[in-house]
Amino acid sequence: MENNRILVTGGGGFIGANLANKLAENNDVVALDDGYLGTPENVSEDVEYVEQSVLDDDLPTDVDVVFHLAALSSYAMHEDNPTHGARVNVEGFVNTVEQARDDGCDTIVYASTSSIYGSRTEPSPEDMDVTVNTGYEASKMARETYAEYFQNHYDLTLAGMRFFSVYQGYGGAEEHKGEYANVIAQFADDLASGNAPKLYGDGEQTRDFTHVDDIVRGLVLAAEHELNGVYNLGTGEAYDFNTVVEMLNDELGTDIEPEYVENPIPEDVYVHDTCADFSKMHEATGWEPGISFEEGIELVCAPYT
Repeated sequence: MENNRILVTGGGGFIGANLANKLAENNDVVALDDGYLGTPENVSEDVEYVEQSVLDDDLPTDVDVVFHLAALSSYAMHEDNPTHGARVNVEGFVNTVEQARDDGCDTIVYASTSSIYGSRTEPSPEDMDVTVNTGYEASKMARETYAEYFQNHYDLTLAGMRFFSVYQGYGGAEEHKGEYANVIAQFADDLASGNAPKLYGDGEQTRDFTHVDDIVRGLVLAAEHELNGVYNLGTGEAYDFNTVVEMLNDELGTDIEPEYVENPIPEDVYVHDTCADFSKMHEATGWEPGISFEEGIELVCAPYT
């Protein structure tokens, strides 16, 4: 993607900043963020940073492509204030798309979630039945439904990307997320600091861990191919938390046992296992994960070694 004007909402956050910085190498990029989980320190000097909420009027949507990543992105954030969560994740999405449409932009790529698949150890395809157990999941499903409306009624191009467990480590923009960072980043920082990582339950839950560089590449391909509908971005492989801690210990040269604690998230809503079927995205764009989990572990640990 070259010589485009691009808006990245949530552009000061973890995934958004990585995307904005990559796109700014060959494009004119605006990163918009309200400062809740994002910071201008995450973006390069080549990116125009705007501190603004996606709920505002007069968003900088006079662009060729919008990547809408702004969201309250966890179960806890929504349960603390469900109304605010719905406003940001649903109303903010509609507001951004409406303003983009008014400004003549018809290509939008937005963040959805793999959490709607529930707990599955087998790869989850996009056409399987999904369920909503939390306010966070409900807000992302609402995005997908509104996207279908915009596609059908206004002939816009909207691609919803169902992210699986995205990580980078504290050597990049993920560090600013703190307690909301991926468990790999948190576990690595604990171990490198000489502390025992805290694992919920018995540590046997699994995640399809996907490196942010692969996510960024998938987002760009979705825009370049002007995709419609929903697509998984995940590796198709899953690792349990106990194995993650073992691999991090090996890479860091530490030998610290995890501490097992009670899961604060109710079992009936906790997603115990995730795994992506990325064949639809591969068929549409050729995308496939490029960073193995072993390489990802090395990248996460590199700042400490």
